[in-house]
Amino acid sequence: MRPLQRLRADLSTGKNLEIYVTALIALGVGVLGVVGAVNPTVVSAATLATLALLAVNALGPRLQVTALERQVAELNRLVSEKISGDVSADALLTTVKEGLDQRIARGEDIRLAGVTLSRTIRNHFPDLESRLLRGASVKVLLIDLAAGVAQEAARRSTVAEHPEIFENRVRSTLDLLRRLAAAPGAGERLAVRFMPYVPAFGLSMVDPEGEDGVIHVELGTHHAPGPDPVFTLLAARDPHWYQHFLAEFEHMWKTGRAAGPEDGFPGHDS
Repeated sequence: MRPLQRLRADLSTGKNLEIYVTALIALGVGVLGVVGAVNPTVVSAATLATLALLAVNALGPRLQVTALERQVAELNRLVSEKISGDVSADALLTTVKEGLDQRIARGEDIRLAGVTLSRTIRNHFPDLESRLLRGASVKVLLIDLAAGVAQEAARRSTVAEHPEIFENRVRSTLDLLRRLAAAPGAGERLAVRFMPYVPAFGLSMVDPEGEDGVIHVELGTHHAPGPDPVFTLLAARDPHWYQHFLAEFEHMWKTGRAAGPEDGFPGHDS
């Protein structure tokens, strides 16, 4: 682009106006100084003002470049950590199942596995009931009291002398699940099974067979206060480990004992 064309384009769009103003002032002061039309003191002051304006104009791009350099350096650091595997555990683990409420509220295929699931079923009971009434399927896996697993759970939690803690939690969960199963039509879409062992982790899965499925994996602890650590897998983002834990649930489900009339549930199971 020719100089005059560039000047016309910049003036019409308001770009680089400070540069043109600075050049115009400098040119005017220079001409006036040469012909002696103004006092030399005024010329000197105008010259210093022009230099100050130039310095201010140059400061903006420098700050932008500095900020960009910092951003590039941070990006390089994150990429290096990702490649080397040197990623903080805080970036992977949390104590909440982010977005699970919203997922369950619209899920069509909900699968839950854990030791007692007392807090999970209680917290999500209204949404689970609503989804069952709207045709969604819900699968629930928890420990089998009939197989004496509560004692194992107590030992693993370092309260071996108090298996009743887990027994009471499981019974509370079963009471809620029976209420869900009693809803009109829900009994055929709610399936409950019992594991003859304490699972190494808990799973909360919503639409796991779909492209936008999600799996929250909750790591069990022995006697740590507060919520257990959780990490989240997405079907599109984490295909390898997503399929790994999906297969784990399927294996746990196949080896579990189906809840039946003796447990207070309809005989239907799938």
